[in-house]
Order: sequence, then C-alpha cells, then structure tokens
Amino acid sequence: MARATVSGVKMYRLRIEAKFDSAHKMDGYEGKCAKLHGHTYKVEVFVVAEKVDSIGISVDQQVVKEKLGKITDRFDHSFLNDFKEIGNPSMENIARYIFVTLKDLPAGAKLEKVRVWETPRSWCEYFER
Repeated sequence: MARATVSGVKMYRLRIEAKFDSAHKMDGYEGKCAKLHGHTYKVEVFVVAEKVDSIGISVDQQVVKEKLGKITDRFDHSFLNDFKEIGNPSMENIARYIFVTLKDLPAGAKLEKVRVWETPRSWCEYFER
C-alpha cells in the first residue's frame, strides 16, 4: 500500500487486482472488434483512505477482493454482451460498471478508480470527481 498526497491531504492508496477471461463483440463498431473475440481482462481497483485503524489497516483487503471477485466470477468465461447492465462491452463501460458496483465500501475508504486492461498495452480508467 502506497501513501499518496492529494491536495495536501496525506492518503493511503490500496490496489487490488483480478483477472477474467471473456468474449465480446462491439456492436455498432466498424472494424475487427465488431466480430466475436476474447480477452484476458485485468482489473485494478484503487481505494484511498486518510487513516489506518489501531493495527495499521485502512480497509480490509479481503472485503474489496470478495466484492471484486463476485463481479469477475460472473464475467469469467462468459459473453459480455449478455450483461445488459454493462451496455456495449467496451473497456470504458466495463470499468464504469465495476466502479459503480464496488462504490459502496466500508467507512473511511473511498473507491478512487477502476482500471480495466483489455490487452497488455491498452487500458481504461473510470473515476468520479
């Protein structure tokens, strides 16, 4: 866990990672991605907190891992277009969906952003200000 400073406030940043394999196609897209294809997605969740508890923990990692795991387990080895709540399954929409779904964290912790990697060289972050 790294300690970061945001606007002069000292913060802790926690990063949790998960992966899932899924197929999708980009409806309305003109190009190769309009065809059925798959990815091994990597998801990074960033949580920030200003304080740690009496034993030095800002947020229980297991809580975040379990919440994220419920999402990625649903997506694993699936056809993402079947998940209507995502919309067209772009990196952007997947990142937003995961962020909104994870937003409710224990007191003192705030979801900073969600990063979804579609390939080893391309990712999208979603965050709210």
